[in-house]
Amino acid sequence: MAATKLIAMHQNKGRSVMRCLKDRTDYAMNGEKTDEGKYISSYQCNPELVDLEFAQAKKEYLHKTWRQPKGDVIAYQIRQSFKPGEITPEEANEVGYETGMRFTKGKHAFIVATHVDRAHIHNHIIFNSTNLECDRKFRDFWFSGIALQRLSDIICLEHGLSVIPKVKPSERQRRTKYPERVSMRDVIREDILKCLDQKPADFEELLKLLQAEGYEIKRGKHTAVCGKEQKRFIRFRSLGEDFTEENLKIVIAGEKEPPEKNEKMPERKEAKPEKRKFDLVVDIQEKMAQGKNGGYVRWAKKYNVKQFAESILFLQQHDIHDKETLDALVDGSSAKYHELMKNIKDAEEKMAANKVIKTHIINYAKTRETYIAYRKSGYSKKFYEAHRDEITLHKAAKEAFSKLPDGKIPKVKDLNEEFARMLSEKKAAYSEYKKIKKEMRDYQIAKQNVESFYAAQQSWDIEEDMKKKRQQER
Repeated sequence: MAATKLIAMHQNKGRSVMRCLKDRTDYAMNGEKTDEGKYISSYQCNPELVDLEFAQAKKEYLHKTWRQPKGDVIAYQIRQSFKPGEITPEEANEVGYETGMRFTKGKHAFIVATHVDRAHIHNHIIFNSTNLECDRKFRDFWFSGIALQRLSDIICLEHGLSVIPKVKPSERQRRTKYPERVSMRDVIREDILKCLDQKPADFEELLKLLQAEGYEIKRGKHTAVCGKEQKRFIRFRSLGEDFTEENLKIVIAGEKEPPEKNEKMPERKEAKPEKRKFDLVVDIQEKMAQGKNGGYVRWAKKYNVKQFAESILFLQQHDIHDKETLDALVDGSSAKYHELMKNIKDAEEKMAANKVIKTHIINYAKTRETYIAYRKSGYSKKFYEAHRDEITLHKAAKEAFSKLPDGKIPKVKDLNEEFARMLSEKKAAYSEYKKIKKEMRDYQIAKQNVESFYAAQQSWDIEEDMKKKRQQER
């Protein structure tokens, strides 16, 4: 059984075609995923130079046809995943090769990389969008994915493998299953049933049990209850026929069985504490100078009062009672924030340098034989023009090696380990960075709001004194 998908591989913005091809093919042929290259096969191309050959085919296509590509598709990838335990890596590679050959009809060069690092063996089949004659492009036609899946199923059946059974659209499961919605009435019914399990003596005792659960009781012609998370009272009779006041009294008296619990109802979740949100106050004078009208000013005054209150509550919650403590927290969080930001940037620079030197090592190994032949040719111009890309990559790698501090070329394995370590450190630092960033913002906003509040208070006091003086003069 094979799940098959056709994916168009696009050229990344700001990156060359060859660079994009190399990134995709290097991932597909990763030695850790293909058992050190054991399960890699190809058609009409060299796996070690597949990016160069694909790119060269595109240059020849432009030279032959003088047609500029309409889109940014540089290659196509077929992902073919098999059922765990059903197929061997060798057979999976054979199936992948046959799939690539029959789907492209042998008109496009391709590689087949079988990954064995997961529980399910899967193929990455990458074929050039330009054909072998370099005069046509592959046409991604309507329902090409369906045609590919059918071809894959046929090949699987020929190899004695199972196929994915077809499911009617009406029987397919949605990818996202949302939890069943629980209304407040459902919650109240559940709590009433819990209270009934305690065998109350009468209806009044039932109400007391509900009060112990956090409900507020309103008596009158129709008894109603209101929970902590509710805004309005809900009458018993609105909960359903089984939960009316009369029927509940009958159940308590033992003359009737209590209502059955709703088995589909999920457990009641604890309400998460609401995060306090506040922001900087509005500079009303500045806004008035910009032409804001009286309506905006009235709104801004109410908004500022709310932000002042939220800021004061924030300071109380964090046990901040003086300006010195707040200033120290602002300075400390700001220093920590900039330190973490520097560490993250340093890690990113080291990771980028790690990638560059790793790429040069791989390029050096791939182009070594070509460069030796170039040297033996007496640095022939004809040979250089024929192998310009390989020679250029080799020279760039040698230049990069000459700039290494100790002159020693590291191993790719060591570079991978170092990259994984730096990535882990970066993730840890970034997690702390986000936390500190929020703390710094909250402290800074609270400080500015408090300073604005006291400035406004002084302004109000001065204005009130002036009013009193004018009244006395009258």
